[in-house]
Amino acid sequence: MAALAAAMSDTSRMKILCALMDGRAWTATELSAMAEIAASTASAHLSRLLKANLVTCLSQGRHRYFRLYSHHIAALLEQMMGITSYSIKPPNLKVPAELLKARTCYDHLAGEIAVSLYTALVQHRWITADGNHLTKHGTEKLLQLGISLDKKTKRKECYACLDWSERKFHLGGHTGALLFQFFENEGWINRTPGYREVIVTLKGRKALKKYFHVEI
Repeated sequence: MAALAAAMSDTSRMKILCALMDGRAWTATELSAMAEIAASTASAHLSRLLKANLVTCLSQGRHRYFRLYSHHIAALLEQMMGITSYSIKPPNLKVPAELLKARTCYDHLAGEIAVSLYTALVQHRWITADGNHLTKHGTEKLLQLGISLDKKTKRKECYACLDWSERKFHLGGHTGALLFQFFENEGWINRTPGYREVIVTLKGRKALKKYFHVEI
């Protein structure tokens, strides 16, 4: 635990980790721009993060891409954001409104809209009250939308992920990731390149209201 904390105990390394919370893979050059440091410095930090198994490296031709090691690391970072926000008084919490509205939490949706979606899924019996399981009704509803779970996955079917800005739950796990992917493929949401902000399109607003009873 001490070794892991030591690997994270640097502002630039934390900026890199937070940038990777959008779930995508980035080059060292791109991450250096996000962290506002030199490319050589970013490479040194990435080497430290690799040794700590906080990030992983993917080689694609001449390029090397970095991403978070796993969804477990993303969950840890999201929880840390929630813990640190407790010590900041609301008037001093300078977070962009778009980020509070909707953002990525690694591979699933977070923010105000995601919390509303989670609440609707519980109320309409798509998931159990504790958020840890899909109901038979929920499984059938997902299949009607064309979403089927991978029964071979080692990830939890779904779980209640504490949203650091809303202090309520949004949906994580395999189901949360599938819903996010589905929303993106259907054009219901658009990612903001290089950032965690997610924009819900007009088509998405109508669809979320129609299928999930979520008003935006």
